[in-house]
Amino acid sequence: MKSLEPIDRRGRKVSHRISAAGKASRAGVSAALAAAFVMIVPHASAQSGAWPNKPIRMIVASGAGGGLDLVARVVSTPISQAVGQTLVVDNRPGASGSIAADVISQAAPDGYTFMVMSASLVVYDVFTKTRYDLFRDFDAVTQISASPYILTVTKSLPVASVKELIAYAKSNPGKLNFASTGEASLAHLAGELFAGRTGTRLVHVPYKGVGAALPDMISGRTQMSFLSGGSVSAQIKNGNLKPLAVAGTNRAKSLPQVPTMIEAGMPGFLVTQWHGLLAPRGTPRAIIDRMQKEVAKAVRRPEVEERLAISGTEPVASSPKEMAAFLRSEREQWGKVAKAANIRVN
Repeated sequence: MKSLEPIDRRGRKVSHRISAAGKASRAGVSAALAAAFVMIVPHASAQSGAWPNKPIRMIVASGAGGGLDLVARVVSTPISQAVGQTLVVDNRPGASGSIAADVISQAAPDGYTFMVMSASLVVYDVFTKTRYDLFRDFDAVTQISASPYILTVTKSLPVASVKELIAYAKSNPGKLNFASTGEASLAHLAGELFAGRTGTRLVHVPYKGVGAALPDMISGRTQMSFLSGGSVSAQIKNGNLKPLAVAGTNRAKSLPQVPTMIEAGMPGFLVTQWHGLLAPRGTPRAIIDRMQKEVAKAVRRPEVEERLAISGTEPVASSPKEMAAFLRSEREQWGKVAKAANIRVN
């Protein structure tokens, strides 16, 4: 068999021996290739494990069809499009959101489980001992949106402002009834906050929800209430109820002529049915920040703002730090009101 060794131009065999310089050159090439390979492999691995690489579960602390459910569903679509994964809305109603909170508190902090909750969960925390701790077991992501409560009175009540209502209540102690959506509800605490701040004596009349409270409000059997804008907007529009003030930091877009409670002479009087996003404690900060960013972009899309506005809800999209501070301020405020009014839940 003929040799396959290379020959030079004169027909002489070429030696396979490589000089030191050649060896160094070949070693350098090998090292460069190895380095390139090392750079490529981890990059591919990181890409394959990037968040999110499977559907994300959004546990909603209410039943389907309610205001909280609406908020969760209208923001889930643009977020899903942005992150490239399905957001599965999982309704877990009951105990003012406590059932959903219990599920979240035990979920893995891997960025694939979040909870959409409302102010009702904080109010529930004021009166009830739970297995979870609102400030130990969750990471705040963002306050998604808020629906400021509106102070409304029955149309037959001879008052046209908060100042006139306070004067009337003081002249008729114990004769003004305020409706709420139940004992120890946010609407109940709002009425007690008003009575405490104004030094008036009001009679609390609890109902099983807004639907049960409104007929008596309209008929004049109860004379005033604090309820969310979405709950009373239709009755205000129809002239069945008179709005005196909005308990938010700004006037409601749907009621630009109605002053805030602050403008009406009650600084710091804020009551909102807000909606927020929480994650299990220990969820990676990068994921929390990404979710907050996507929520902020979602609620500012025109079609989302429009759908929220129909229910009297406005976008907020606070930072995780702001949301955490807000949770504590809400818990502190309603705890003080419950104690001052001696509200107890058996």
